[in-house]
Amino acid sequence: MWYERARSPLGEILIAADDDALRAVLLPTAGEASKPPADWQRRRTALLDEAKRQIEAYFDGTRYEFKLPLAPTGTDFELEVWKELSRVPFGATVSYGDVARRIGKPKATRAVGAACGKNPLPLVIPCHRVIAAGGGLGGFSGGLHLKRSLLSHEAAVARS
Repeated sequence: MWYERARSPLGEILIAADDDALRAVLLPTAGEASKPPADWQRRRTALLDEAKRQIEAYFDGTRYEFKLPLAPTGTDFELEVWKELSRVPFGATVSYGDVARRIGKPKATRAVGAACGKNPLPLVIPCHRVIAAGGGLGGFSGGLHLKRSLLSHEAAVARS
């Protein structure tokens, strides 16, 4: 696995890929850049350069969706949820229940939340756009402050 870092107002974002697709996005925690596993190697590749460019453009307010080859690893259910999350437009939010209904499993609201928490490509697969039914933030693997920041960023860009 190869990795690189992208700059963002949240701190450095670690991105990882193999030769064919983006595999992981690790958001900073408590303002600290994530550390890569020992078996990952820092290397510039065309794919990582493009992912870095797109992530930086997202934060500059000039990109609203990511066009990258993705290969997240998960269960069939998780992959189904993540595919649905990729359809949620920039600046919009949906509830966990909305996602469950959209994938034809209306009683799987909690399982959708768990799948969001296991998303290996946060930001690129926009699990931050999923909120609780009552409008609360729900959870986020990167922490609620990051989720709030991402949603605020998208709302500000959408207004301008």
